[in-house]
Amino acid sequence: MLKCSLSKQIQINEGKYDDYKILSKYHYRSERTGPFTNIFVLKPKQNSFPGTTTIGVIVYSMPNPCLELRNIATDNFFVGLDRKTQISLLNKSVRRISRLIIEPRFRGLGLAAYLVRKTMPLVNIPIIEASGVMCKVNPFLEKANMAAYKAPPKVSNIRMKEAFEVIGIVDSMLINPIDVHRDIESLGTNKRNFIENEFRIFLKSFGNKRYSNHSLERTKFILTRLTERPIYYIWFNQDSGLVSRDSKDNM
Repeated sequence: MLKCSLSKQIQINEGKYDDYKILSKYHYRSERTGPFTNIFVLKPKQNSFPGTTTIGVIVYSMPNPCLELRNIATDNFFVGLDRKTQISLLNKSVRRISRLIIEPRFRGLGLAAYLVRKTMPLVNIPIIEASGVMCKVNPFLEKANMAAYKAPPKVSNIRMKEAFEVIGIVDSMLINPIDVHRDIESLGTNKRNFIENEFRIFLKSFGNKRYSNHSLERTKFILTRLTERPIYYIWFNQDSGLVSRDSKDNM
């Protein structure tokens, strides 16, 4: 929880894209955000931290149209509509946290959760959502009062991990592509043919990747797809009710 003494030294203001640009280099996805609806910036009050103009920034964007866990979290509120009506209802009801950055010197102080918690009501939309894998390490979204929903592993991922176990590569070894690739190359013919066939099956849903040949790059690609799926987070604004289901047909 943010210490009272620190909260007295900071303030949250409406921001602009230039505020995001100041801190974008500290985000693992430093490219442009794409279309956004709201930006809020965390700044020091006058003379609180000399030489520092921007402590944190949060960017809100329009929602993705199809999210399985959103349907679970909202009891299928957005399900059973034609696409045009569904998109219209989503755009009226949901905003997505697409970026959240805290300047490195101020991390570990609870500012990420503080920025989320304080700005969600300012967006004035019924639902705020977010997703991410890193939140498993630092659950700041849950600390900001967002509810978490974890996606079950894909069947294809389970099968691929079981195939690795058959050839002696257990789950804990899958973090190092170079070692995994070396172990595959040292396999006997039968196990090598087995895992190669499993690779082909796994890659069927990845377009041209299904035809890629044995290489370190292919091994890296497969391992990145075996990582845990992001957690979905949702927050309901009690002061801004959802559009009535009865009104959906009139949109």
